[in-house]
Amino acid sequence: MENREIILEVKNLSRHFKLGMKKVVKAVDDISFSIYKGETFGLVGESGSGKSTTGRTIIKLYKPTSGEVYMNGGRIDGKISREDNAYVNKNIQMIFQDPMACLNPRMKVEDIIAEGLDIHKMTTSEKQRRDKVVEMLELVGLDEQHLERYPHEFSGGQRQRIGIARAMAVEPKLIIADEPISALDVSIQAQVINLMNDLKEHKDLTYLFIAHDLSMVKYISDRIAVMYKGKIVELATSEDLFKNPLHPYTKSLLSAIPLPDPITERKRKRFSYDASVHNYDVETPEIVEIIPNHFVYASPSEIEKYKTEIK
Repeated sequence: MENREIILEVKNLSRHFKLGMKKVVKAVDDISFSIYKGETFGLVGESGSGKSTTGRTIIKLYKPTSGEVYMNGGRIDGKISREDNAYVNKNIQMIFQDPMACLNPRMKVEDIIAEGLDIHKMTTSEKQRRDKVVEMLELVGLDEQHLERYPHEFSGGQRQRIGIARAMAVEPKLIIADEPISALDVSIQAQVINLMNDLKEHKDLTYLFIAHDLSMVKYISDRIAVMYKGKIVELATSEDLFKNPLHPYTKSLLSAIPLPDPITERKRKRFSYDASVHNYDVETPEIVEIIPNHFVYASPSEIEKYKTEIK
């Protein structure tokens, strides 16, 4: 993996929010990871773990409290030139959780999808603009007859396809998908995931896929980072994380995935995570590579324990 091209690198990123005069919420607390070109990097955790805040800080919707973000080797957090800002806005696009909330209800589909084309001056005529929008619609399974409609005239799955088309229109290098299927019917979720996989293959895309459903993340991701209260507690390849979960929080999330067999599901034991099992007042934890490409947030004594658990 070391020889692969890194498209996005996050170093010691933190994003804190002040509540009142004294209280500070550490939504993202000193996390680091890299995303390689052409991969899908899954970021999972319960609601409030900081995963969506991470995505929004990377795309500059939030200003980081501390830390650094690099894209293709160039730093993109904080104050950057107008040209670099335009580069970031074009090459990092976001697909949001609620497709209705992120589509302007007063704009027709053609104008919604073409908004990025207009901002970045990617077309030179009305015909070229329209042709590009039609191409994007067909790419996501819609067609020219949908151009003149408004968002409320579509189903949830169709609206999310429009959101994907809008993100794809400017030909980005990285797409941050923030819970892109959680607001959709179960029957539609697989269609949207399959569409995203097809687009990744045909358009050479890279994804940061944010979700709380580990079973779906396993299906789409090459590597997965697990977040808990603003920290990345485990990071490994998708296969290794499911085969050898080490951190107790990861084990807890995996044990909550429902199984299709009702008999097995009834007999299966759930694993509840209790943060008090860690004695971090005595031993300072850090993110450590237990085996190649498998990282765990642990204290020195826990590291030795985890090494014995590797199969």
